Amino acid sequence: MCDTSQLTPQDAQHSAPRPAPGNAVNPIRLEPVDDVRVTVLMDNTFDALLGGDDHTTRVGFGPVETAAGQFTAGRTAVGLLAEHGFSALVTVRCDGRETSLLFDAGLSPTGVATNADRLGVRLDELQGVILSHGHFDHAGGLGGLARRLGARRMPMTIHPFAWTQRRVHDAHSTFDMPTLSRTALTNEGFDVIERSQPSLLVDGSILITGEVDRTTEFERGMPPPHQALVDGNWRHDPAVIDDQALVVHLKDRGLVILTGCGHAGVINIVRHAQRLTGVAPLHALLGGFHLSGPAFEPIIAPTVAALTDLAPRLIAPGHCTGWRAQHALAAALPQAWTASSSGTTYRLAQV
Repeated sequence: MCDTSQLTPQDAQHSAPRPAPGNAVNPIRLEPVDDVRVTVLMDNTFDALLGGDDHTTRVGFGPVETAAGQFTAGRTAVGLLAEHGFSALVTVRCDGRETSLLFDAGLSPTGVATNADRLGVRLDELQGVILSHGHFDHAGGLGGLARRLGARRMPMTIHPFAWTQRRVHDAHSTFDMPTLSRTALTNEGFDVIERSQPSLLVDGSILITGEVDRTTEFERGMPPPHQALVDGNWRHDPAVIDDQALVVHLKDRGLVILTGCGHAGVINIVRHAQRLTGVAPLHALLGGFHLSGPAFEPIIAPTVAALTDLAPRLIAPGHCTGWRAQHALAAALPQAWTASSSGTTYRLAQV
């Protein structure tokens, strides 16, 4: 039985010292839930012509209208925004009670808030925020969320390394990534809770993985241009150690795992969640898999092979997965794969 009114993160760290990566652990008790809904508030794509099914709801044109003088009625229908970022609304139901959390916040200050408005999502009714990592394309919409909250304080779970200053630097150019400010977030109304180890939310029914064990041979992280400022020096930052995922145990089905970018490696993330919880079946995997571009395309094949062995019932790669990986996953897992798009809602108990 889970009490979804409980939102304070609980320490899910084992009483014994943390074992070496890949070693057996005493599983964390992740309370099963009756249902999980994931609504993609922001993704890299919006396709108004995608069809739904008995467990997937899509949004086409016409959630709202806007003034447009070139049409006879003076108005036109609009769809949803898409941008290089990710955000999802996660709602768990247990014993007839529901709790909704925001997982990441997209790229732009207004993007997620705009899409929420067009979908009829009340951001002021959220009960918590989780950041998958500190990259700006997952945190940009926090300002828009803060304006919706007004004076209300909002708990936010984040890894302590998410404040790390980062850049993309090579011989030709330098891009300084926007860096999160804890002071600014606190002033905007967020109660920041830093966690590097696994932690539980909603009375033990939602697991935030904390740092993910890196155990596969092929998931080696970001290429050398991705750098972090450490002790006053710029260094290659392959690990993005603040990368973490959200995990739910759907009753009688298995794990539902939501990733932001999957910088830890999507297979590492799934296996880490399985070790932490002791739950083997993977029911659904959603979010960014970071398989796009020359540095990551060589690991598409082993990733697809490992996911095929895991045999999820639903796989919805989005954001930074990349078109080559999307095609490979769709070919290998045709019954499970589905296209991600801003505005899509997955009812995972019906999959």
